[in-house]
Amino acid sequence: MLNDVVALYTSDPALFAGSVFLLSLLIGSFLNVVIYRLPMILEREWRVQAAEAVSPGADSTQVATPAAPIALPERFTLSTPRSACPKCRAPITALQNIPVISWLVLRGRCASCKAKISARYPLVELATGLLSAWVAWHFGFGAPAACALLVTWALIALTGIDIDHQLLPDNITLPLMWAGLVAAVAIGPTAGATLPVSPTDAVIGAAAAYISLWLVFHVFKLFTGKEGMGYGDFKLFAALGAWLGWKVLPMVIVLSAATGAVLGIVMIALQGRDRRAPMPFGPYLAAAGWLAMMYGDSLLNGYLRISGLKH
Repeated sequence: MLNDVVALYTSDPALFAGSVFLLSLLIGSFLNVVIYRLPMILEREWRVQAAEAVSPGADSTQVATPAAPIALPERFTLSTPRSACPKCRAPITALQNIPVISWLVLRGRCASCKAKISARYPLVELATGLLSAWVAWHFGFGAPAACALLVTWALIALTGIDIDHQLLPDNITLPLMWAGLVAAVAIGPTAGATLPVSPTDAVIGAAAAYISLWLVFHVFKLFTGKEGMGYGDFKLFAALGAWLGWKVLPMVIVLSAATGAVLGIVMIALQGRDRRAPMPFGPYLAAAGWLAMMYGDSLLNGYLRISGLKH
């Protein structure tokens, strides 16, 4: 039975991509939960740790920190309690939680109180489905596709969290990096695929990525007295290095910096954004890493031809 499924997906890329699209809509719904809940879970943990540091055995409420945006129940995880409307707290039923479709049927409003539901939820679900289907079509059925899907889902979650909170949680970046190193050992390079890479390339990639941004951070701070990025950016770059190897790192950093600069200028021009206001770098790093994962060789060859380094 399993062999028949493998043979079917291997021989029919469209069927494989379509199946991945449907599955990834559900994954996108889960990523919405991760983007929304994980920062609050981490904040609660930090409050408890701060309370313990100030007074061992103290309660987290004894710490003088800004109040949380909403009161969290005692048990608050990625799966508990059930999803509910942020305004009226009415539980969201299974029929109201069908990716994309439920939001359209409800016309973007809560079924109970009619409060608006952000369009970002179906957009994240749809983006996850489309990008995942793209990955499946590009790599075809096999281990590289599975690895690329894992990376894609992690990058979507990190992008959403960084946009909202300017935070790249260790809970995602570090497992992503270690998964890349393990995949390099357990699977290794596959002909025609950008990931996984060899164990040597993965280790050098992770180390070089982290150290390079760490040096940039400290040199920038030395000359300006400001912190240009966070340590989460180092870890995300290290995770990309573990998956893609050291050879693509210059291209990833150039693409991410260029994208960030262009969008930053556009936001300043159109929205009057304060140029001194901090801007998350993680989304640009994630986008550049995803493009390098998909089309690294083509992008690199195109750059070399444009620059005249390759004829």
